[in-house]
Amino acid sequence: MILQSLLLSGLVSFAPAKTQGPVSPEASLHAPFTALLRDHVRNDLVDYDAFAQAPEFQKYLRALATVRLGSRSKDDQLAFWINAYNAYTIQLINQHEERESIRNINKFLGLVRGKGPWKEQIVRAAGRTLTLDDVEHKIIRVEFKEPRIHMALVCAAVSCPPLRSEAYEGSKLSEQLHDQTRTFLRERQVANRLDLGNQIIHLSPIFDWYRKDFGKSDAAILKFVAPYFEGVGERSAFAKGQLQIEFTDYDWSLNIQRPRETQ
Repeated sequence: MILQSLLLSGLVSFAPAKTQGPVSPEASLHAPFTALLRDHVRNDLVDYDAFAQAPEFQKYLRALATVRLGSRSKDDQLAFWINAYNAYTIQLINQHEERESIRNINKFLGLVRGKGPWKEQIVRAAGRTLTLDDVEHKIIRVEFKEPRIHMALVCAAVSCPPLRSEAYEGSKLSEQLHDQTRTFLRERQVANRLDLGNQIIHLSPIFDWYRKDFGKSDAAILKFVAPYFEGVGERSAFAKGQLQIEFTDYDWSLNIQRPRETQ
């Protein structure tokens, strides 16, 4: 009777507990990679030793191998392949115990011995065995036609776009790619900077190497990057159409977290 009285008075309630919505299979798949990236990427630099020692990383790679992509959305598929490329680039570095430059892999006496780093069949994803070149040039660039992927694929070099501290997810892929492109253009001042005084925009050679994906011409490249420069003077410079592009040098040093030297 006491309980009934309390219920009627509203002092006690048995309302059902709130439950979170279901986690999408895509988010669940890449959650371990996000956790690893948050723990082991600092100031755009990667703790390769930590990835090498993490059993969760090998478990994630094994999970990628068995994924079936047929029923997934285009955004989910693109996020999958970007993550696979970035994860297996880390794996490649660690598999060869390389700590200076990815371009040293499979090189002897200054010459490439056999297959270069991007032609090694290291990627096991979606039931296929592939090279990093296969993932980038035969799948991502051909099937998705999304130029912003060049700001998301990280080739383990200092001049690469930064490795994000989260995996890519189909549900927010466009937002992530926009933010990644803006970060690369605005925060990587060594690679990309706007010199208003001389009417020159210095851009990463990525825009030159893959100019076909950005529309081929310098004018098309400028049209692509313009929305990411938001200042009044910057917008005016792009509107006048007088900017000249100069491509910057590319630093192939490994994007590695170096341990501090002890005194």
